[in-house]
Amino acid sequence: MSLSDKTEYKADLMNRVAVLGGGGWGTALAIHLGRLDREVRLWARNESLIEEIQKTRVNSTYLQGEKLPSKVVPVFSLEDAVDGVSCVVCTIPSHGLREVIKKLKNSIASDTVVVSATKGIEVESQLRMSQVIQQELGVSQAVVVLSGPSFALELARGCPTAVSVAGDNQDIVKSVQQGLRSTYFRLYGTDDVVGVEMGGAMKNIIAIAAGTVESLDLGSNAQSALITRGLAEISRLAVAIGGRRETLSGLSGLGDLVLTCNGHLSRNRAIGLELGKGKKLEDILPTTKTVAEGIRTTAAALKLGSEYQVELPITFQMAEVIAGRTAPRVAVEELMLRRQRSEHEGE
Repeated sequence: MSLSDKTEYKADLMNRVAVLGGGGWGTALAIHLGRLDREVRLWARNESLIEEIQKTRVNSTYLQGEKLPSKVVPVFSLEDAVDGVSCVVCTIPSHGLREVIKKLKNSIASDTVVVSATKGIEVESQLRMSQVIQQELGVSQAVVVLSGPSFALELARGCPTAVSVAGDNQDIVKSVQQGLRSTYFRLYGTDDVVGVEMGGAMKNIIAIAAGTVESLDLGSNAQSALITRGLAEISRLAVAIGGRRETLSGLSGLGDLVLTCNGHLSRNRAIGLELGKGKKLEDILPTTKTVAEGIRTTAAALKLGSEYQVELPITFQMAEVIAGRTAPRVAVEELMLRRQRSEHEGE
């Protein structure tokens, strides 16, 4: 059964929601839903983290200072989290998503909508997150993708935020839009799942590069060129896979790219800043609490580029820097010395 054959979903789809993932983004979405008077169960694999949140009503590890509304119930059990809910929101990092979804197979109802809010590509399979979810739960499980320029802390504080919601069934997309909207959170619907997911995943790679360029003090000209050519690189691969170019000029492409490359809350930009100082990745990662998805996405994107015969020069150079095979300044020089070309060549 295809998604288009499923029964039309109602506006109360998100009255009872499970949020899977106790990081900053999952906690922020749980807080937001709780404010909207939804019944929310927040699950994380780290039981000590859940215990702390239960006692203090604050996720001090990933979202310090933001109190959970009374409607948000932190739970230890994955089965209890999804029992009886009509919607499951997944914010689990890309490398751990499949394992968690696999455990849900016998617990999640067939008519439950899954909202994938993870930005990344699975390294081993090069699958997008929605593909991983449907591979494990079956293609009849309704899955939509939530992505766009959104720092967790700002959403939790009620700052104006706009994102994209993508899915094959527009009734479900509209239900998710209706269920999540507020005076400060606006959602735009689309059926371009590929474009939205690829934009959300690959912008993290460019953000690491942007942090590196900033750390090297190469100037605003270089930063602007990097972001612009980074968008071209993302668009080439997304279109080759089946996405639409106009999607990449929207919230989940350009919008998310600009935010992640320039925002001081960006985890991937922060990694790039440290790489630009000459630090090695193995020395940087132990000092960070949160996951920088761009590190893993770089390898997956290069495999996809090879498969679809799409050139990814920025991604390649960042892979070399991340692996310690090329110095950051040398990587920039390699990019500048590439063959001159038409701006829209290869599109």
